[in-house]
Amino acid sequence: MKWVLLAIAGLVVLVGLAALVGALLPLKHRATRKARYRASPEALYAVLAGPPDWRTGVKSFGVLPEKDGRKQWWEEDSHRQKITFELVEDVPARKLAVRIAGKKLPFGGTWTFDIAPTSGGGADLRITEEGEIYNVIFRFMARYFFGYTASIEGYLRDLATKFGDTAAIEA
Repeated sequence: MKWVLLAIAGLVVLVGLAALVGALLPLKHRATRKARYRASPEALYAVLAGPPDWRTGVKSFGVLPEKDGRKQWWEEDSHRQKITFELVEDVPARKLAVRIAGKKLPFGGTWTFDIAPTSGGGADLRITEEGEIYNVIFRFMARYFFGYTASIEGYLRDLATKFGDTAAIEA
């Protein structure tokens, strides 16, 4: 019984330390990664602006009514968490900016997709995340375990797979 109490006390201390360190980390962060694709800027844009059925982490999705003239949709991830998104900027074949519109999440922010043509007809895609992590435990985990760029890198790899390509991801 004593060992069980010690184990529980140790777990409480670890969670408390993680929360303390998380509280000391900045709420906002900026992360960016880039990859080059053989696909044209137009083809890349069409996939980015279309349904997210090619992404491994998206289990279902749906379109929502526009709000303040902005397109909105939801995506459900593999953990059954539904997240609402809104399109805040759209320049065909050049740029998209998407913001998390859900208000009761432990995180939020904007992803900006910058598409640039390359010689030979391909395109570079740079994704920049201007993120916020409200939950101090999630903030600690993101900083020390997952990294701020893990989601971006997964997205870039999924996109490469969609085009039958490989993604050499750069900072």
